[in-house]
Amino acid sequence: MDLPLAEAARAEFAHSTTYLNTATYGVLPRSAVAAVRELSEAAGTGLPDGSGDFDRVNRVRAAFARLVGVAADRVAVGSAVATHVGLVSASLPAGAEVLCAEGDFASVINPFVVRGDLKVRFAPLESLAEAVGPDTALVSLSAVQSADGRTADLAAVRAAATAHGARMLVDATQAAGWLPFDASPYEYTVTAGYKWLLGTRGASYLTVSEEADDTLTPLHAGWVAAESMWDATYGPMPQLARGARKFDESPAFLAYHAAEPSLALLERVGIEAVYAHDTALAARYRAGLARLGHEPVPGDSAIVSVPGLADRQPALLAAGIATSARAGALRASFHLYTTEADVDRLLDALS
Repeated sequence: MDLPLAEAARAEFAHSTTYLNTATYGVLPRSAVAAVRELSEAAGTGLPDGSGDFDRVNRVRAAFARLVGVAADRVAVGSAVATHVGLVSASLPAGAEVLCAEGDFASVINPFVVRGDLKVRFAPLESLAEAVGPDTALVSLSAVQSADGRTADLAAVRAAATAHGARMLVDATQAAGWLPFDASPYEYTVTAGYKWLLGTRGASYLTVSEEADDTLTPLHAGWVAAESMWDATYGPMPQLARGARKFDESPAFLAYHAAEPSLALLERVGIEAVYAHDTALAARYRAGLARLGHEPVPGDSAIVSVPGLADRQPALLAAGIATSARAGALRASFHLYTTEADVDRLLDALS
């Protein structure tokens, strides 16, 4: 019997596969597809609405802020996590030490590495808090690991960073949307909108705490970063926007038009309900794997990876079961449109 949330949400989705690959990209709800189609058709016919809606972008900003527990003026919108991380990287003085988790996603590492004048140090995720030292300027890590779903002990890392006067950058891309996540304890968080938030590529979110607001320089400031955008379209802007909006990129409107109904759906369902649903399905899958003699990466995440089974991914896809192969493991991820029948079909295929 399917879990109630899957039944309630099924009407919002039209995917035809057994879709267990949200950690790669989420399925767009029907309402988001309709919003993209509406904007595309308006642009294709030359209607004024085809240029995109800044009010909608700001509603998305506010919805994301509610989702992660910060004020809307603490959220900047952009197009990619790596761009946001690049701003943080540029804020550090030469020689500063950045501590990262071993094997973390490249976008929270590379912007620091490519500078060449920072000391980038790595430690295992499980002992990252112990690795923070007096020379650490910034700790950069993902709340949930993309490769295998391991969750970070963010409270322990926060305590260690605070004790040593270090700032924190947390990537919530694999967390926000299924895992209750509070961005407020951290100087910076970054989140891509096309996975668990059920959006498309082109929408991403940067939160900057009020205390850290003056640590970043809006290096890619265009007219949308001005306090009064329409008075800043030509020449130097009279005044930067207050709050985190000064770090905005010009929005990819198709992505933000899609994001509004997607975030509204998550708000209607509630992240606590999504969390309960997703982790129950992951637990069902883990139990089935144990019966089959497979040992997944330990944890209780909505992302479950099984080392040594990556080579099964192409055959599963051919059978209409969407998973992914990451770091030598078969990765399955369970979200609000996943059912118990989907989990059982994957287990049957693996048997």
